Amino acid sequence: MKLRIKGDSIRLRVSRSELQRLRDGQVIEETVHFPGGDLRYALGSSPQIDATTASFRDGRITLVISSAELAMWLNEQEVGIYTSIPTAPDRQLEITIEKDFACLDRSDEDNSDTFVNPHSGVAC
Repeated sequence: MKLRIKGDSIRLRVSRSELQRLRDGQVIEETVHFPGGDLRYALGSSPQIDATTASFRDGRITLVISSAELAMWLNEQEVGIYTSIPTAPDRQLEITIEKDFACLDRSDEDNSDTFVNPHSGVAC
């Protein structure tokens, strides 16, 4: 799982095998090791929520999607889950959770466990 943070936005890219683990009820978690402590980030799903939730506690970012969102996302044509969560009266956290598509300019090894890029074979 890849993490990208910019301002009040967070984006996760999920590989094929990670999406299968989510489907099987597992939580996906990664860790970035820093000299002063670790940053952990996790993605899970729950039948007990209706919409994506986000939290940050003890150095861990946790995103949870609803089972309904996951079921829709498992469809081959669905690229991602996109939502905004209010964090203050005038501020929102933009959340993007997408399938990790193969890069068109990298070797096949770099593209292992990715989804087929919808633009592969298309001339620029």
